[in-house]
Parts: sequence; structure tokens; C-alpha cells
Amino acid sequence: MLSETDMLALWTTLKLAGLTTVILLLLGTPLAWWLAHSRFRYKVIVEALVALPLILPPTVLGFYLLIMLGPNGPLGPLMQSIGIQSLAFTFTGLVIGSVFYSLPFVVQPLQNAFAAIGRRPLEVAATLRAPPMDQFFSIVLPLARPGYITAAVLGFAHTVGEFGVVLMIGGNIPGETQVLSIAIYDHVEALEYGQAHVLSGGLLLLSFILLLSVYTLNRRYRLTPT
Repeated sequence: MLSETDMLALWTTLKLAGLTTVILLLLGTPLAWWLAHSRFRYKVIVEALVALPLILPPTVLGFYLLIMLGPNGPLGPLMQSIGIQSLAFTFTGLVIGSVFYSLPFVVQPLQNAFAAIGRRPLEVAATLRAPPMDQFFSIVLPLARPGYITAAVLGFAHTVGEFGVVLMIGGNIPGETQVLSIAIYDHVEALEYGQAHVLSGGLLLLSFILLLSVYTLNRRYRLTPT
């Protein structure tokens, strides 16, 4: 059975993953579109920055976010001027850290999906005088659906499994910043292996179901006649 603290950690984790995924889809769509179609000479620098969390140790990213969002960081005076003392060790800080850490897991699938569509469908739509927004919602979004499914699932699952970043920037405050990965660590540290098994097994099953859903939906989409 899950304790009250574990239930709070579960709720915090799901809330964090859901909110982070929505934000990443909103921010990642224009960024991925630009990366897929821009001919900017130094675009590779932006691509490297987006992909950096894939290889950067989470504690390093969490440390610099902690410095940046802390009261003495570069954003400290700005936040204080609008009545915000510090975003470190808050749920909002967790969301910001999660957005940075899970960014490539959303942007890269979207970028690949947009690049696979190519320019030809949009050029045909332009000859029919379809406005750009209509082209995007009527043509791009349906064709990029597998990319959006992959991006949403990977962004959500990756956020659920975070440890280093959330521990550095959020700490371990039950009901506020404690997530499931940290709760598992606490149980193991206290030699409460039964509780750790329950939480770990739940995350393992969730991860498998999410990945199975991605492969199943994408396979079904590829087999569906267009």
C-alpha cells in the first residue's frame, strides 16, 4: 500500500510531467519547425544546445538552474522586483528545470516529423491560396501526428523519471517538490524495500505501457492508407 507521502509524490510527479509536456509541445513546435526548415548558417549551434541535456549530467544542469533561479543568481534582482523571492525549491522551479531537461525528447521527434513532410505539400497548398496557419493546421499537424505522439510520450515519460535535476533545483519537500524518483531513493535509504518495489514496479510498468503505445500507434498510422 502507498503511504500518504507516496500518494503526494505520485500526484506531484504526474502534475509535473503533464504540465511540462504541454509547455514543451507549445514551445517545441515553433522551435522544431524552425530547425527543420531554417537555412540559418549557425543553426547547428542551436541544435547542439537543444540536444545538450541528452549527454549533460542532470546534476550539472540542476546546479546551474539552481544558481540561476536562486535569490543571488542573475535573475534574482528581476524576480525580486516583481515580488518573487526565489524559484528554487518550488514547484515552479521544478517545471522550469523539467522543461530544459526534457526539451530534446520533444523537439527532436517534432523536427524529424516536420522534415519528413517536406515543402511540397505546403507549396501545393500555397498555390490554392491557403493561408500559412491553415496550411499548418490542415496539412502539417495531421501528417506530423506520429511525431507528436512520440514527442508527447517521451517528454512525459522522461519527466516522470527525473531525479538529478529535480533534486538539485527542487529538493525533497513532501507535497511540494518530492517526486516518485526521490521517494524511491528515500525508501531505499531507509531500507524500506517493499515500498521501493511498489513504486519502482509501477514506474517500470508505466514506462513499458507508454513505449508500447507509441510503437503501436505509429505502426497503425503507417499501415493506414492516406
